[in-house]
Amino acid sequence: MRAAVHGVLAALVLLVGLAAWLDHRYPPALERYHQHSTMVLDAEGDLLRAYTSVDGYWRLPAAVDEVSPAYLEMLIAYEDGRFRHHAGVDPLALARAVGQWIAAGEIVSGGSTLTMQVARLLEPRPRTIRSKLIEMARAVQLELHFTKDQILGLYLTLAPFGGNLEGVRAASLAWFGKEPAALSRGEAALLVALPQSPTATRPDRFPDLARAARDKVLARMASAGVLTPRMVAEAMEEEVPHARRPMPFRAPHLADRLVAEAPPGAAIRSTIDGGLQAAAERLAERALGDLRGRANLAVLVVENDSRAVRAYVGSADFFAGARSGQVDLATAIRSPGSTLKPFIYGMAFEDRIVHPETLIEDRPRRFGDYAPTNFDPVFSGDVTVREALVRSLNIPAVAVFERVGPARLVARFRSAGAPLTLHDPAEPPGLPIALGGVGTTLYDLTTLYAALSEGGVARPLRTRLDDPGGEGRHLLTAAAAWQVTDILTSVTPPSAMVPAGYLADGRTVAYKTGTSYGFRDAWAVGYDGGHTIGVWVGRPDGTPSPDRYGRNTAAPLMFRLFHLLPKPDEVLPGPPPSDVLLAGTSDLPPHLRRFDRAISPSPVQGIALSQPLTLDFPQDGATLDLDAPTVPLIARGGERPLRWLVNGRPIDSSPLRRETEWRPAGRGLATVIVLDAEGASETATVWLE
Repeated sequence: MRAAVHGVLAALVLLVGLAAWLDHRYPPALERYHQHSTMVLDAEGDLLRAYTSVDGYWRLPAAVDEVSPAYLEMLIAYEDGRFRHHAGVDPLALARAVGQWIAAGEIVSGGSTLTMQVARLLEPRPRTIRSKLIEMARAVQLELHFTKDQILGLYLTLAPFGGNLEGVRAASLAWFGKEPAALSRGEAALLVALPQSPTATRPDRFPDLARAARDKVLARMASAGVLTPRMVAEAMEEEVPHARRPMPFRAPHLADRLVAEAPPGAAIRSTIDGGLQAAAERLAERALGDLRGRANLAVLVVENDSRAVRAYVGSADFFAGARSGQVDLATAIRSPGSTLKPFIYGMAFEDRIVHPETLIEDRPRRFGDYAPTNFDPVFSGDVTVREALVRSLNIPAVAVFERVGPARLVARFRSAGAPLTLHDPAEPPGLPIALGGVGTTLYDLTTLYAALSEGGVARPLRTRLDDPGGEGRHLLTAAAAWQVTDILTSVTPPSAMVPAGYLADGRTVAYKTGTSYGFRDAWAVGYDGGHTIGVWVGRPDGTPSPDRYGRNTAAPLMFRLFHLLPKPDEVLPGPPPSDVLLAGTSDLPPHLRRFDRAISPSPVQGIALSQPLTLDFPQDGATLDLDAPTVPLIARGGERPLRWLVNGRPIDSSPLRRETEWRPAGRGLATVIVLDAEGASETATVWLE
């Protein structure tokens, strides 16, 4: 007797060991589950856009807590009533199936549990007795490795629902246009029925068979006591879908951009506000209806505090081939028109070259061989800098820009993370940049304006929720940013073209419009205490649109977008920083009362004209490409005259200017030093390649 017991125990140990070895040698095959669709989600986790899996299916992962409880209750009651209690194989169900087979001479029911169905979905095989035995073994293995809810999650992701739809989430979106958490009883019953025969009961091809299959499930729920007769009757009255709906398709350009940087099957959580994105797309589509020909538009909405992109419209109609709808116009390089003027004046305020109340001439003049004109051929004589920016006058802006220095502005933008694209990188930056003679993108321009909302600190925009954001970079001093904001908030909205509700809610927006040469690009970029919005309108091919300019085309859409947003608590421009000089023209120091492009300001008692010497460009440790023949050297602050040395050798430059150019001799390390009149110095060591 003892020998027999020992033999049994030895056999059990051998079987357990064999099972453990088989489990280790052949772990659960989860490859199909992990080959699910790549998804881009909004900030709340709702689907913006999905992509088919690598094997061509809409296979969207779903978990138990993401599905309607009514659907789960019906699914378990219909497919596997003892699911919560068996270990993967239900002996009672198998016995029933075998008995029916013997009695009828054919298979009446398969006796498969939900876990066995999951095993078959993970490893599809021909329907044979051998396959059934393998499924049973795999089902027990799955029960050892996963919880019941995890096994349900595998089923909810892999179950077939007709065509290339797999998983209840894909099915719910395709057949009903909603997430599975919001299914009605009739809809839930149809999705319980479809995996039984997904090809023969496809609602878009066989709606009557689909209805019959659904009603069979509902009748079973009534007999099982899951639903009352009244619930069943109401569910049977629901319509069966006759066509598949398109999958969610929000922010497609941003989605493409995010997916290009992620592995297949990733679930990418973006910063997009799904409701705002949908509303912005509707407004953009409506605005597109007013644009003739091949015109298109792009929109960005950015949250100031976090720099999170809350709405991203790369084009108003993704599928409009004549309008180049699939081109991401938010990142297309375009001419910015007059939208750079606030930053030119901001840098001039920072250096105390001008003040908002400084008088400046608006008269025809030449700047070397460059002779700009105003948008309209009218000149106003003496105006304040404030008025010149509000009215976007060209001559004053170019005159101030000449003193600020084009190379310095280009370097400042590059340092802030929004580089400009020069028409000829081999040539030094020139004065036409002030009026749009350069390239930028809506994405970068919105980055720059968002910096004005935070005291002149530029930070990269965020499009992924897990992106911690970048460090702040100097664009303007807080005082200069406040002065620019103070001016831009006084620009009146185009009242005939904005919503009446917007004008009534007392919102304050600092904004600037712009129109590029030849009416090719129309811009409006603005910010309030909570958000920054950028709008571009034009033809993607760069051809002119003479009837469209920033104020009549882009600005109305921008204000409609602001009207969608909550009114911020902060009213712009806010309290001025302590170092802002608040004075009228007559109260200003002499050199700030009237702008003279030929005179450099001199120190005035009580007015700090310079800041500590800093080296704006290049930055210490930077790597510079030798694509261009010259490298700009740009300093800020300090007492003039300035002297520049590279590798110990002086660079010829005007001592009154804060920027110069250096022609490198070749690749390698270089040390750049700038010294001011007081002996202060700044150094940067850079690598040229």
